Amino acid sequence: MILRHIPFSLADSSGNVLAFTSSAVSETVRVFVLENDIIRVLVTDGALSLDKTWAVAPGMADIPREGRDRLDITPFTKPAFTHREQAGVVTVETAKIRMEITLDGFKVRWSEKAENGDWVCVLRDRQTQAYNFAHSLGEGPFHYTERSKDELVYGLGEKAGNLERTGRSFTMKSLDPMGYDSESSDPLYKHWPFYITRSTKTGASYGLFYDNFATSWFDMGKEIDNYHGFFRSYHAESGDLDYYFIAGPRISDITPRFSWLTGTTIFMPKWSLGYSGSTMTYTDADNAQEQLMQFIAECDENGIPCDSFQLSSGYTSINGKRYVFNWNYDKFPDPKKFAADFHAKGVRLCANIKPALLLDHPMYEELDKKQLFLRSRDGKTTELSQFWDDLGAYVDFTNTEAYDWWKAQVTKQLLSFGIDSTWNDNNEYEVWDSQAKANGFGHEINVGLIRPILTLLMMKASFEAQTEFDAERRPYLISRSGCPGMQRYVQTWSGDNRTAWKTIKYNIKMGLSMSLSGMYNIGHDIGGFAGDAPEPELLVRWVQNGTFTPRFTIHSWNDDKTVNVPWMYPAYTALVRKTMLLRARLTPYYYDLLYRAHAKGEPFLRPVFYNYENDEKAYAESDDFMVGRDLLVASVVNKGQFERKVYLPEEANGWTDFHTGLWYKGGQTVTVPAPLQYNPLLVRGGAIIPVNDADIDFEHKADDKRGFMLFPPMTLSGSSSYELFEDDGETQAWKKGNCAIVRVGMKWTEKTVDITLSKDGTYVLPYKTVAFHLQTGDLRTVTVNGKVLSTAELKAVAL
Repeated sequence: MILRHIPFSLADSSGNVLAFTSSAVSETVRVFVLENDIIRVLVTDGALSLDKTWAVAPGMADIPREGRDRLDITPFTKPAFTHREQAGVVTVETAKIRMEITLDGFKVRWSEKAENGDWVCVLRDRQTQAYNFAHSLGEGPFHYTERSKDELVYGLGEKAGNLERTGRSFTMKSLDPMGYDSESSDPLYKHWPFYITRSTKTGASYGLFYDNFATSWFDMGKEIDNYHGFFRSYHAESGDLDYYFIAGPRISDITPRFSWLTGTTIFMPKWSLGYSGSTMTYTDADNAQEQLMQFIAECDENGIPCDSFQLSSGYTSINGKRYVFNWNYDKFPDPKKFAADFHAKGVRLCANIKPALLLDHPMYEELDKKQLFLRSRDGKTTELSQFWDDLGAYVDFTNTEAYDWWKAQVTKQLLSFGIDSTWNDNNEYEVWDSQAKANGFGHEINVGLIRPILTLLMMKASFEAQTEFDAERRPYLISRSGCPGMQRYVQTWSGDNRTAWKTIKYNIKMGLSMSLSGMYNIGHDIGGFAGDAPEPELLVRWVQNGTFTPRFTIHSWNDDKTVNVPWMYPAYTALVRKTMLLRARLTPYYYDLLYRAHAKGEPFLRPVFYNYENDEKAYAESDDFMVGRDLLVASVVNKGQFERKVYLPEEANGWTDFHTGLWYKGGQTVTVPAPLQYNPLLVRGGAIIPVNDADIDFEHKADDKRGFMLFPPMTLSGSSSYELFEDDGETQAWKKGNCAIVRVGMKWTEKTVDITLSKDGTYVLPYKTVAFHLQTGDLRTVTVNGKVLSTAELKAVAL
């Protein structure tokens, strides 16, 4: 029943927590003032539905496997704030947020302090039934907010379709949608209850994160009801309403802040940026080990640098079914020698593992007797689920014994054999009885509350196994499914996509959405995983697009049993190799972006508007994206397209076409060449791009010679600078100070380019000189640290 009046009052004010209660309903609403730009609202009816959080880990690289106390706010700064009550409204104010609470119905009006110091209203609760007090709206938590037609909505993690979400609804429920439609399928693999809203009228933005991992639904204006005005809504199947308001005013303020709120992005080894081979077909073959060694030989033969290989689950098969941690010795007669042979060629191995055991798994009976699987709703039997071609049971990672069993198996069956990393796959936890039970580390929990958390704990267990096995080596892990917090442990990708031209287009948007949602280390299966083999032109364009994402993997399970590899079409191999060598050349820039993602919370990939928020034209839906602050990628996503229109945002120093050297003024749409030989790439004027000048091929993929590509406009004057992080690329020694920063400064006029070069830090660089590269035809006088240098001298400047 809907109540006409629900008068709340401030019942308690203790520290940075305000508690509100009402005699009309049983719910308590708590407001937590956590940071100047973050305020949390928690609505409970009695005890917490779940007293731990695994997603909120402010500035933390890791948290205990048991989770954090949901009410513990000690990791936050808890800033000074004011609160006052007047005319039935309680106003809470920090340096950046003003929260005005109308006590009748607990309706909140959120305002942010703009850059000019004015308060700007950015969000209001719906004035008709914003919350599910007294269960008047049904079961589970609800949150209704007003929406305006001048707002843009982004986020929700991995979702299909256009980047901007207005007018659509979405389900948060992790599935295994192999061969999904990248334009329309929903839900997908990940559960990401976070979004960002920006007003085109005021330019102000805010973020909302709901720390609830029950199946949920977001409506971004698809539903319209005459009695309520325009609104957005959130509804979860169960649990509490527990949301975090994150103030902008810029999107580029919110994304790093949300990433900080849910934990630090893992700093992975440099080799994780290299090409990683993969296919289901090789490991499914009877002579799998032989075929994989042939793959290595063909990489060498074709001059393709390959840093790792992702070992699909066929290595565990028995009669066509997959059994985690079970080596098929018919396919792999000597796993240790197999790993050693790959290592001898400089290729690491990432082994696929799955969190469910089929009923006839050799270890199923042992785990069943020990009750290490999820349990039925009555807690008496193991909960069975459909898994691949049979029934099976999921490992309960909230059971301490099961968690430790998993770590032991990762160590015994993989790491001790020489496997370098874990590929955590098929981990969507498709258990559809929400009242099935998890151990909850001794406090039983309904599975419906924690499906994505079980996935997160799987990653964490694998992460711990790797770091405990070799504490000095930086771990590399992959996970397909996940939720906020997964960035602390793994790299991810957009799952088993389908071979189609539009998949490139919408996977670009999917990746940008993940980036805006705080998950930066991402990629896609290049060439398409499911369906037909890609035609030659499609393969080339897919590789060209993929070369700009953190994860660079060509993976497939083609219907015709062909394999997506760089040389699958000999007439096009040279084009693929050229693109892959460009990626190898850009690795220093990419590696620095990995470091910045970890140290500063900056996204690797960005929508163009992220860097140019004051340019309204940059918000138009497009297929373009930024790599860091300097590279604008305009991928070709249509068959037979050999030129490309691209909007160049307003940039004082303009833009340079990386391939042709032509300079363009910002704030205009231009048409650039897009031959099959390369992907259009524009460079921000004044940029300094670190590159690897070594001649890279398969045998020499680890060679490293440092160069810096310089893009000072020839008709303007200005200055810029760049700081490049350097270390050994593989160990944890950088945490102890064994790293370096190479600093390059640049000032230019129409006649001169003056460069400064210096290095700080104890790390001994693998190079003693650097090269500086200006654009072809740039004949200006160049100085380095005050000394005029010739073109030849610029190729080897002492550092």
